[in-house]
Amino acid sequence: MSALDLHYMDYTLALARKGRGLSSPNPMVGATIVKDGVIVGEGFHRYAERKHAEAWAIEEAGEKARGATLYLNLEPCSHFGRTAPCCDLVVGSGITRVVAAMQDPNPVVNGAGFERLKRAGIEMTVGIREREAQKLNESYCKYITTRRPFVTLKAGMTLDGKIASKKGPSKWITSEDSRSALQQLRLEADALLVGIGTVLKDDPWLSDRSGRPRRRPLLRVILDSKLRFPTESRLALSSDAGDIIVFCAENRERGRQRRLEQLGIEVIPVSAVQERIPFAYVLEELARRDITSLLIEGGAEVNFEALHSQIVDKILFFVAPKILGGKAAVPVVGGIGFLDIDNCVPLTFTSVEKIGPDLMIEAYVNWRCAPHPQ
Repeated sequence: MSALDLHYMDYTLALARKGRGLSSPNPMVGATIVKDGVIVGEGFHRYAERKHAEAWAIEEAGEKARGATLYLNLEPCSHFGRTAPCCDLVVGSGITRVVAAMQDPNPVVNGAGFERLKRAGIEMTVGIREREAQKLNESYCKYITTRRPFVTLKAGMTLDGKIASKKGPSKWITSEDSRSALQQLRLEADALLVGIGTVLKDDPWLSDRSGRPRRRPLLRVILDSKLRFPTESRLALSSDAGDIIVFCAENRERGRQRRLEQLGIEVIPVSAVQERIPFAYVLEELARRDITSLLIEGGAEVNFEALHSQIVDKILFFVAPKILGGKAAVPVVGGIGFLDIDNCVPLTFTSVEKIGPDLMIEAYVNWRCAPHPQ
């Protein structure tokens, strides 16, 4: 591993990030072709334009690709899908060295791409910036191996863990900087989920206001067992056909269902458990629609149910330098709670970042270490 390899892999990862909101359900991939210390071709993947990053870079490089080095953050594909195998493009281009960050966990690739390149006599270096590459495509990696979306639970709170006062919603607990960071999270997510309580209390838009282009609209998902979704709400009136789904119990009011459907809102009745919509069913249905990433912005009850159902992969807490106090104030996680300290949700903290006056705390959930949910 050389300093130049690290430099060009960092550049390639930055290229891949340009695919945020544009590549799903495929991974974000960047490709950089370097010859004699000069970048002669580059590209990143956009799902709607079909071409993979390698194809864009090789097309730009042309004959200059011969004898060059190709940098990739993900193993090139070796199978026919929406495009021909990228490995064949690489071999045919005359590239003599490939530097890749990580192997593709997709079962139909999973090392076969690297083997194809090795058999063609191409020099291989694998594993540079592997951790960064895995994090970049963590949603894709989970989805392609489990056929379930990667789930992030996000919340803004006071230092003492409150998300609202006893009088109701508290706008705004966190700063404008944190709210701007939230829009970037929404850009990266395929779907956003809240409970009906949030809709009734806040009348939110639940939209992606990042100002960045995205391939498909942010899918807005509402858990509403009693189907109380107000047809006159801003959310209902902002519906484009197919971008709002409401999960409700089977004993819903059919008249309200028809009115919501007339607004372009899809209503999905399911077998509720104690008036709770099972998260397992929700994730199964979202995966069927090629949703690779789900952002939960629920209230205390939805947050608890998501954690209790063990479907959360990552937690992002935005903590404001404020203390609210009070037994009646709403905590970030409600519900019945967990039995004791030995039964609580085990986390691994991975970063703490200052966002304006707030702190953004990132943690991953260690379900392998968790007791069976009670």
